[in-house]
Amino acid sequence: QVQLVEFGGGLVQAGGSLRPSCAASGRYSSSYTMGWFRQAPGKEREFVAAISETGHVTKYADSVKGRFTISRDNAKSTVYLQMNSLKPEDTAVYYCVRSRGGWSSDPYNYDLWGQGTQVTVSS
Repeated sequence: QVQLVEFGGGLVQAGGSLRPSCAASGRYSSSYTMGWFRQAPGKEREFVAAISETGHVTKYADSVKGRFTISRDNAKSTVYLQMNSLKPEDTAVYYCVRSRGGWSSDPYNYDLWGQGTQVTVSS
């Protein structure tokens, strides 16, 4: 049974950076697209970024393109989300996810979710 555990969120001022990580425990396989979603209070879950099995292909939401970078280290069973130039509107719970196949902005395309890590950006 694989579990995803996120850590590395926190409180930061606007313009700052954070680097949440997602560690997979159990029988981790590198043969999955992985990604990040976020959910702000009162809003639906929103696609943030995805990365292919090898890490060669990445996808980003327009709202984070140029500021966020997703990466993975399959030897460490870990996925990262480098977040720079953070804005108050980036405040949300960030979830690490595993894809059923390929990438999509639809949350139903992802069958495994972590518990989430809170990111708060103050103005």
